[in-house]
Amino acid sequence: MSAASVERPHGDRPLIAEANRIMDRLPGYRVEIIGGKHIVSPPPDGPHGEALTDLMLPFVAAGLHGTESRLVQGIGLWLPDGAEDYAIPDLSLVDADYQDHYVENNCYDPVCFRLVLEVTSSNYRNDLRDKVAAYAEAKIPVYVIVDRKHQRLLVLTDPTGSEYKNHRPHAPGEIVTLPDSIGGRVTLDVKPILTVAQPKAN
Repeated sequence: MSAASVERPHGDRPLIAEANRIMDRLPGYRVEIIGGKHIVSPPPDGPHGEALTDLMLPFVAAGLHGTESRLVQGIGLWLPDGAEDYAIPDLSLVDADYQDHYVENNCYDPVCFRLVLEVTSSNYRNDLRDKVAAYAEAKIPVYVIVDRKHQRLLVLTDPTGSEYKNHRPHAPGEIVTLPDSIGGRVTLDVKPILTVAQPKAN
């Protein structure tokens, strides 16, 4: 168990202070700091939220939201590659004692994260590029991306440096089994996930 850091005043953390000001001005937006830059994401649409709910169900069925691990939406992940960098994955599978790994600014040490998952939005390049490097550098063992833009589900494993050694795209019709390292057996049916995640054309 690691000791939590003392939280510093945001005045001493100019990027975090500005991120918090942006969130105050734009309620519902998600503000992250990746590579020393602010990333501002719009509020998710309904299909995004539906997909997250559907994705949680197989994890819960596998017993991964219990005494050993917890599923948490929108939890802050402190990133090691910048003095103030942090990300907020859509969904995270963390060790049950994650609160003992608090760092600062509602963020937790990457050591307690088993998996992070993103459902892409309008700024999908961030999930497919910047966050791949950030999560790999943080040594997050499994990164799952529901890529709504390209209609595929990506599973990235074995982080090394700023990339993942294994980068598998899965198309509708495939059934994906996630690595046992997450603590249980979870399979994802790609087609229904992508179907529910797709916004209807107006």
